[in-house]
Amino acid sequence: MVLWLTAGVVGLGFLIALEIAARRYGVAGPITNQAREVIFPPKSGFLLYAGMGLMMVVLTWRQRLIAAGTAIGIDIVILLVRWAAGIKVTEGHPFGNGALLVVLGCAVLAVTRRTGNERTLLLKGVGLSLLLVAGRKTGDAWLLITSKTRPTVLDQYVATADHALGNPSWLVGRIVRATGPVGPHVLDWVYVQLAVAAVAVALYQLRNVAADRRFPGHHLVRTFLVIGLLGPAIYMIFPVVGPIFAYGADGGSWAAANLWPETAPPLSAPHSMPFDGITPRNCMPSLHTAWATAIFIHSRKGPRVLRFAGTFWLIATLGATLGFGYHYGVDLVAGVVFTLTIETALRAQQRGWDRAGVQLVAYGTTIFAALLTSYRYLPMQMAEYPWLSGPLVVLAMTSVIVAYIRTTNLWEPKASPATHHPEPQPELV
Repeated sequence: MVLWLTAGVVGLGFLIALEIAARRYGVAGPITNQAREVIFPPKSGFLLYAGMGLMMVVLTWRQRLIAAGTAIGIDIVILLVRWAAGIKVTEGHPFGNGALLVVLGCAVLAVTRRTGNERTLLLKGVGLSLLLVAGRKTGDAWLLITSKTRPTVLDQYVATADHALGNPSWLVGRIVRATGPVGPHVLDWVYVQLAVAAVAVALYQLRNVAADRRFPGHHLVRTFLVIGLLGPAIYMIFPVVGPIFAYGADGGSWAAANLWPETAPPLSAPHSMPFDGITPRNCMPSLHTAWATAIFIHSRKGPRVLRFAGTFWLIATLGATLGFGYHYGVDLVAGVVFTLTIETALRAQQRGWDRAGVQLVAYGTTIFAALLTSYRYLPMQMAEYPWLSGPLVVLAMTSVIVAYIRTTNLWEPKASPATHHPEPQPELV
C-alpha cells in the first residue's frame, strides 16, 4: 500500500507539472483534458472502454455485466441529450463518457462502501484504468513540450546513420504505396489501436485477479507505463521528427528536401536543422516499436491466437512506422533495446535483483547509449562503411535480445522431477 501511495503521489505531481508546462504554451494539460472527457466528447473513446475493461478484472462476472451495462446506458443517454439539443460531435468520439464515469463511480464506491482488502483491490483496479488513460494524455502533453522547447532537430544525423541499414523507411514506404489503399488502411488501424491491443494482452494476464484477490507481480501495463514515462525524456535529448516531415511533403517549407519515399537523401555532412513549433520530436527511440515489442514479449505465454496476434501486431507496427515515414530504421533498433532493458529491470525488481538482472540492465543501457552516441557523432562513418556499421548495429540489438532470452529463461521456475517411490512388495510367508 505504501508503494502504491508513493507512486500515486509522484504520478500526481508529474501530471501537475505537465499541466503547468502545457498552460505556459496556451493549451490545456493532461488533467484538464481528462476532466473534460467526463462530459464533453472524449478524444479517446476506445481507450476509455479499454481502461474500464482493465478495471473490471477485479470484479465478479455479475459486477462486470452491471458496470458494462451502466457505461453503455450512460453513453446512450448522453447521445440522446446531444441529439435533442442539436449538438453535433465534430471532434472526438461520441462515446466513452460512460466508461469514465463508471470507473470514477467505482472509485467512490471503493472509498465509501468497501473495506480492507476489497477496498485496496478495487482502488488498484481503478488506478490501473486511470493510469492507462492518463498515460495517453501525458504523452500528448510531452509531445507538445518537445515541439515547443526543441526548435532544432537532428534528422540529418539520423538519416545519414540510416544509410548503414539501407534506408529502410524509403524502401518500405514504396512497398506500402504499391499495395494501394488496402495496405495503408490496415497498417493505420494497427498503428492507432496499439493501446487496445495491449489491453487485450493485459486482460489475459490479469484474468485471475478477481479469483485470486491480488494482482500478479508483473504484467504488460507496468511495462507500457514505464516506456511511456521514460521515452519522451529521450525525445528531449535527441529531437527527431521523422522522414515524412524532414524529407517529405508533410514538412512543408521546413523540410530539408521533398525526397521521401522516392529518393534516399544524399550523403553530406549532417547538421541540426530548424523545424516548426508544432510537429512532435518523437522519433528517437520509436516508442511504437517499443510498445509493440512489449506486446510481443507478454503474448508469448498466452494461447495460440494471442501469440499470433502479438506477432502480427509487432510486424504490422514495424511496417507502419517505416512505411508511413514516421521513423528511420535506426529508431526501431533503439526502440527494441530500450524495451528489453526496461522489461528486464521491471522483472528483476519484481523477483528480486540478482547478478544476471543487474548485468543485463547495465548491458542494455550501455548498448542503448552507444547507439544514440554513434547516431549523433559517427553518422558519416556509419554511412561510408555500411558493410561494417550496418551489421554492427544489428549485432548490438541481437546481442541484447539473446541476453534477454537467456536471462529470463534462467528466471523461469524449473519443474522439480517427481520422486519415485517403489511400490511395496508383498511379504513372502
